[in-house]
This record gives sequence, C-alpha cells and structure tokens, in this order.
Amino acid sequence: MSNDPPRRPRTLNDARTEAEAVFKKVTTKAPEPAPKRVAVPNVREQVTLRIDQDVLEYFQEGGPGWQDRINDALRKAAGK
Repeated sequence: MSNDPPRRPRTLNDARTEAEAVFKKVTTKAPEPAPKRVAVPNVREQVTLRIDQDVLEYFQEGGPGWQDRINDALRKAAGK
C-alpha cells in the first residue's frame, strides 16, 4: 500500500480553472517593447538627478553655466 494521500475527485471547478489557465497562456500577448526613442541633436530633456552636494558645489563654483559643465562632464564620461 502506498503512503500517498488519497486523491480527491476532480470537480467541475478544477477543470474550469485548468482550462482558463491554459486558454490565458495561449491568448495573452506579451507586451510589445516601447519604441526606441531617437536622439535629436541639440535637444535637451529635463530630468531630475540626485548628485552629491560637494559635486554640485564644484560645478556651481564656476558661476552660470554649471548645468552645461555637468552635461559636458557626463558626455565626456560617456565617451561622446
């Protein structure tokens, strides 16, 4: 004799649940990836960026144009 627990009889709800799960797998489409954005030259995008206070102060010490200097430093770091 086996030590397996006795199987309960299959009910209509079990069959329905299994059928719905199979149907959902077959009919559900995977989401399409968002289209890749094309970079337009000389167009800037406003973003929120968290940087250390001392780094911000370093760029702001040079006066106006500090955001351009940060952009130039990031561009250089990106190899562009």
